[in-house]
Amino acid sequence: MANENCEISRFNLLAEGCIANIISFTSPKDACTAAAVSVGLKSAAESDTVWERFLPPDYVEIVSGSNSPVAAYSTKKELFFSLCDSPLLVDGGKLSLRLDKSTGKKCYMLCSRQFQIAWGDNLMYWTWSSLPDSRFAEVAELQSVFWLGMSAIFQSELLSPNTNYAAYLVFKLMEDHEGLDCPSKASIKFVREKNGTEIEKVDKTISNVYIVPRVMGRRRRIRRRRGGLPGTLAEDRVSRVRSDGWLEIELGDFFICEGDKFDIQIDVSETKHLNWKRGLIIEGIELRPKEVS
Repeated sequence: MANENCEISRFNLLAEGCIANIISFTSPKDACTAAAVSVGLKSAAESDTVWERFLPPDYVEIVSGSNSPVAAYSTKKELFFSLCDSPLLVDGGKLSLRLDKSTGKKCYMLCSRQFQIAWGDNLMYWTWSSLPDSRFAEVAELQSVFWLGMSAIFQSELLSPNTNYAAYLVFKLMEDHEGLDCPSKASIKFVREKNGTEIEKVDKTISNVYIVPRVMGRRRRIRRRRGGLPGTLAEDRVSRVRSDGWLEIELGDFFICEGDKFDIQIDVSETKHLNWKRGLIIEGIELRPKEVS
């Protein structure tokens, strides 16, 4: 303990600008910890030098080009946490952007209006409505279909480099939902163009996702005893409640390298079981840094 106090005392002998520069190479979480444990580090850890490093390099363009108001801020730290807690609408309201609080990496959600949805333009099958708890102007509501199919495309250049991202379908269920307990196929692939021709890269992930977990006799009882969700296997993906009240289900993950330039195509479909499906409300698909378990 004495040695630790001695090291902290020596560290405090450094100029505040030097300390701030050192802390800026850590993480937002580390900076907050430094400010909390040492009065001597607090001023440096909360300085604009530190928190500007945690903001995206293009944060000025993001804030000035936002389609939604940005909360007033007097420090870069206040701006950082505002962008973490209050997603901004960008690109004409097609996308929402927020920052991951632990890393400062970009998190994007594409609104369902920008999806390619099978029969999405037919009001017999899909309708569009506004919900007060949605960040977007419209959400897609599934009326009734046999085939469920949707596709969303993101540009890799939007995302933070050298980051492992996961994709999540963000949705709600109507009380009278039906036919959504069959396993859907989710896939992620990288697509790029060369000489005007579309080329699909080898990188691809495919997974089973359960929008509504199935309940199947004996397996239901076994899974409940083991603490798992009913009717699913360990490798299956099931939905969970988000902090904003919506549901989400992980569709897959991928890594973005420095300088990557391609389209990220995310598909969700269920065409094997030809039963009626209804009662699904889709807000969008979110890409955010994958949590390390």
